[in-house]
Amino acid sequence: MGQTLRLGGEVGSPLRVALSVLLALVALFYVSTVVGLMTTAITDELIALRRGHSTVLEQGHTVVLGWSAQTFTVMAELAAANANQRRTAVAVLADRDVTEMEEELRSEVGDTGRTRIVCRNGRPSDPVALARVSPAMAHVVLVMPRDQPDEDAEVVKNLLALRATADEGKRVRVVAAVRDARYRLAAALAAGPDAVVLEADDVTARLVAQCARQPGLSLVYQELLDFAGDEFYVVDAPDQENRAFSEVLRACPKSSVVGLVGADGTLHLNPPADRVVHARDRLIVIAQDDDSTVPTAEPAAFDESVIVNRAPSKRHRERVLLLGWNRRARHIVRHLTGHVAAGSVLHVVAEGGERLAEEVRAAAAKAAPTLTLTFAPGDPTLPETVKAVDLADYDGVIVLGPDRGSGTDGPDDRTLVTLLLLRELERTTGAAIRVVTEMTDDRNRALAPGGVGADFIVSGKLIGLLMVQISQNWHLAALFEELLAPHGNAIHLKPAGDYVRTGQRTSFATVVESASRRGECAIGYRSRGPDRSGTDDGVRINPAKTEIRRWGADDDVIVLAGR
Repeated sequence: MGQTLRLGGEVGSPLRVALSVLLALVALFYVSTVVGLMTTAITDELIALRRGHSTVLEQGHTVVLGWSAQTFTVMAELAAANANQRRTAVAVLADRDVTEMEEELRSEVGDTGRTRIVCRNGRPSDPVALARVSPAMAHVVLVMPRDQPDEDAEVVKNLLALRATADEGKRVRVVAAVRDARYRLAAALAAGPDAVVLEADDVTARLVAQCARQPGLSLVYQELLDFAGDEFYVVDAPDQENRAFSEVLRACPKSSVVGLVGADGTLHLNPPADRVVHARDRLIVIAQDDDSTVPTAEPAAFDESVIVNRAPSKRHRERVLLLGWNRRARHIVRHLTGHVAAGSVLHVVAEGGERLAEEVRAAAAKAAPTLTLTFAPGDPTLPETVKAVDLADYDGVIVLGPDRGSGTDGPDDRTLVTLLLLRELERTTGAAIRVVTEMTDDRNRALAPGGVGADFIVSGKLIGLLMVQISQNWHLAALFEELLAPHGNAIHLKPAGDYVRTGQRTSFATVVESASRRGECAIGYRSRGPDRSGTDDGVRINPAKTEIRRWGADDDVIVLAGR
């Protein structure tokens, strides 16, 4: 080894010099061979790592199976949810090149803070490849929905592979999503009892139906679903036992209490005001973080003089215009049937032949007698079609794009054209149009010509946000199921004049007390007046109980109440 590259320098007889040169050459060959073997071995290992075939050595991590349009939303929200954690990891398994996945995540998600993302290559339906992300040691597994409904069978196959990979007797928490209702039962059976399976089309349709009747509701859900502001948490209730629920509502100065979780794990959303909190009950709150809920010994004071006791207004017949038709439209009709008053009308204008007309008639037969459906063929992207409809006759407009793959690569392209025509008609007629738009790509929302506070339901992002929320807190599955269901408690925007005297200055604690007397939980407000506060859209979730403001006639109080 010492003679390597030392081809001279020896002195003495010619034989000694010749032997020293020969020894140097032999040493050079020996060292170069060893270096070559080591380089080859290291290169092979690096190539294997780049291919993503090594096993993830983590515990308590999050596993994401599959790759879809929701992946970027899920990664960004997981990073935000774990921002206050010391060390977290997310393992992604997809049948894609690892380098491409890492580059796309860096480009779309950016810095993930303390959350480390590890990508592995392999089919999630292959148990051998699935073992690379160690799902049995994970805190939760997210099975991403496919981009097309006819690919939901692949989600079921991934769930079966997950059960085959998990250790016998060890249950893994799973959150999965399918698009077609026909696969939901099969996915639930494959996932097992400790799993939540979301139906993407149905969840989107539920929110579209609710926003069609309550403008601005999508802004509230956006605030509650992402981790950028306030969201739902389940926290302990120290020193709150034997106290009435109405008192607990005002006892958390920086949190909005909306329900209880009993000792048996049963969720009680918006319980009666006289419901007594027991020793082992936990609070369901809306807060900035899970450790910001600190109840006080005495509830916040309120002003009795400004509280009003106005009877809730009765539901009136509504007329809604639906521009466009896709596979989620029949779900929207079904959920509108459960929300609108009897005698309401839904007028459908969509491009299609007799097959579409038959589908609309079938939806109308199921909706009657609560909702009357009328259908007129037409292309909503054409100016003459939009101008032919008297928008002043309708309480709201729903804009739907075509299904992906049904003759266009970008469903949002046609939606944007329809929105442009509606906004131009709004400008020329001077009449305000309440529009709820369903989109598939969140990036297109910035291009949409929407007014202040317009409602946009981005189906892919909505499902991604829901999956992350449930993965972080298992109790939220039942909570969101009730909020989006046709019956039970839901989020409403109601006139501030139903709770306090308008034009008066009072604290939000007074609004909370007034709502409690009506069997509701006040969680925020939406300001429409000149003194608009909160976000750019006037929505403020979970204000401090001591916050004092002047309540205008155009303001809305955001409450959690029964339908």
